[in-house]
Amino acid sequence: QLVESGGGLVQGGGSLRLSCAGSTRTFSDYNMGWFRQAPGKEREFVAAITSSGARTYYADSMKGRFIISRNNAKITVYLQMNSLKPEDTAVYYCAARRNWVPSDLDYDYWGQGTQVTVSS
Repeated sequence: QLVESGGGLVQGGGSLRLSCAGSTRTFSDYNMGWFRQAPGKEREFVAAITSSGARTYYADSMKGRFIISRNNAKITVYLQMNSLKPEDTAVYYCAARRNWVPSDLDYDYWGQGTQVTVSS
């Protein structure tokens, strides 16, 4: 089970930190990803991190603004979002998978999502 938190309303240029809490100690076996879906649009890849946290991967439009990290002791993965823009408005989802295919949507487990709204 994955539970996201930390979403909300923020002004353009602001920052938010999303969290995704897992529920099992096998969390450290999984590669984790963040995706987002805006109204009327397809779900898109944001960022991913390997099970150990040693490697990260970002969508081009997020590079330099978003940072993914994890704390396996706390069974949590984070997404630090900086310099937010109105077009970042979406529901953000975390997901888990065992193999490393970071931007592919075929993850094994998904959270319910957390809403992020960026005002102009």
